[in-house]
Amino acid sequence: MADNVAITWRWFDEVWNKGRLEAIDEMASPDAVGHGQGQHGIDIGLKEFRPFVRSLRTVFPDIHISIHDTVAQDDKVVMRWTAAATHNGPFLGIAPTGRKIQFTGTSIQRIVDGKIVEGWDNWDQLGLLVQIGVVNAAHFIPVKDSPQSKAS
Repeated sequence: MADNVAITWRWFDEVWNKGRLEAIDEMASPDAVGHGQGQHGIDIGLKEFRPFVRSLRTVFPDIHISIHDTVAQDDKVVMRWTAAATHNGPFLGIAPTGRKIQFTGTSIQRIVDGKIVEGWDNWDQLGLLVQIGVVNAAHFIPVKDSPQSKAS
């Protein structure tokens, strides 16, 4: 299991933090499947994953993912992480804002024979969109001095 944990840490460092797309082929099985990376309900293979990484790293070139917790069991590794980045490229029709953003996520990697064969990601896409101005923030809990807290 320790080897599986090391692979997942290396994956986040090499692919996301350093932008080494060649590391994808080093660590993932050619028929790997990803769930939840981009659009909900759409599974992707490496053919779609490479442009996804390239696109996000173009929009957020300084993206850095910090791993906070890792749990391993059998062939799976679960990681809780935070990404920090600057919005420096056009994204979903929004011109670069230069805003520093942070969003959180949880990823599960299934590893067989030293290669990632499947991954599940759940990350705060809404939080990212709010921070770059695509979506207005919803306040489920009134924030002091917000229009919602004054109305109550």
